[in-house]
Amino acid sequence: MKLTVIGSSDAFGSGGRLQTCFHVAHSGGAFLIDCGATSLIGLARQEIDPNSISAIFISHLHGDHFGGLVWWMLHAVHVAKRTAPLTIVGPAGTEERYKAATEVLFPGSSTCVKPFPLVFRSYEDDVPLTVDGVTVTPFVVSHPSGATSYGLRFAVDGKIVAFSGDTEWVEALVPLSQEADLFICECFAFEREARFHLNWRTIEANLPRLTARHILLTHLGPEALANQDGMRHARVSIAQDGLERDI
Repeated sequence: MKLTVIGSSDAFGSGGRLQTCFHVAHSGGAFLIDCGATSLIGLARQEIDPNSISAIFISHLHGDHFGGLVWWMLHAVHVAKRTAPLTIVGPAGTEERYKAATEVLFPGSSTCVKPFPLVFRSYEDDVPLTVDGVTVTPFVVSHPSGATSYGLRFAVDGKIVAFSGDTEWVEALVPLSQEADLFICECFAFEREARFHLNWRTIEANLPRLTARHILLTHLGPEALANQDGMRHARVSIAQDGLERDI
């Protein structure tokens, strides 16, 4: 399994980085974790064909995590000429939110006929769901987005990749990360309190309880970016756009 960081920024592109998106290649294909508005740009930079991706898993319904679906669909129809099936999995209401965003930005485009099978599926709290050989378990976290926000735990090829999504500290992060091969964890701030987000000091205090083999910090805001030297730990590294990691 191989992880490629397509985008690692906060909602504001701090540090000139792209919005949240991770590409995971495995023996049966490839999927995305989140699809921020800049995802197609990031995939192009990494020379990854969007048509090779069979599923997109959305953690929560904020634009920097799902907004790229608007451009994805237009690109799939008009540029990539996609014919392969696509499954989008997200919180209840994802399809409706996608259609609403599409109609605001490109009126009439949400109803265009797509030349590929498109299926939207919804998470059920703590219930594993398997899509194209990938099993995802959603854990409820704390980050208001107009729908339930989730941390996601993926199992494929005998490996576990977990993702916190955006959240303040919740106890669900402990089982979410338990003995995962990689835990991608948001870290918006260094030590200041940022409502509904994590900071490094909170993560650092809970490292003994977060038993993943490695923790990859993402979604860093300006304060966290300015204090990266203070976030050193043997099990911790910091995501950068274009980073590749074999799992």
